[in-house]
Amino acid sequence: MEELFSYIKKFGLLNDSDQLLIAEGIQEIKVRKGETFVEAGKPSPRIAFVKDGVFRSLYYNKQGDDFTRYFIYEGRFIGDFQGFTDQLPAHEDIEAITDAVLLVIDLKHFKILEEKIAVWPVLFARIHAFVAENKLKVASIMLNQDAKSRYIHFLNHYPGLANRVPQSMLASYLGVTPSSLSRIRRTINE
Repeated sequence: MEELFSYIKKFGLLNDSDQLLIAEGIQEIKVRKGETFVEAGKPSPRIAFVKDGVFRSLYYNKQGDDFTRYFIYEGRFIGDFQGFTDQLPAHEDIEAITDAVLLVIDLKHFKILEEKIAVWPVLFARIHAFVAENKLKVASIMLNQDAKSRYIHFLNHYPGLANRVPQSMLASYLGVTPSSLSRIRRTINE
């Protein structure tokens, strides 16, 4: 739980009673590899903080091929923030690519936090803005760099993650084929 509070405190202050109230409604759950935490087309009833494990946000094209948008791992929030607060259908799936442990906040508890912790709406807005800004930065880099540069950026942006995600998902994220990714890796390791 301490990791969660350390993360939240980057965006504003919480007193001891605020932390106690937050902790009261947190549920620790285990998610198995391959399970979906957020399902596209459905409103998300919860958000979570990743205590352990790796997830990916993905979408499917009309042919049923999946494409990885980004990865979420320890020390970050996970969920469809906008869809969660407004109860709108999610645009993408979020799936566990390793077994994982999450600290979950459901919508009911989130509403209680909004009512009882004066800074909660501001904190959450800052967290949401931070997450959205990071997604935009990564998307911009992905559009404006060649494949090798995108891979190097991935290695820097997601340290240690290259060995934790399947090559096919990493290739999808980078917008290359798995064989192209193998070639890029070889040129970097030479």
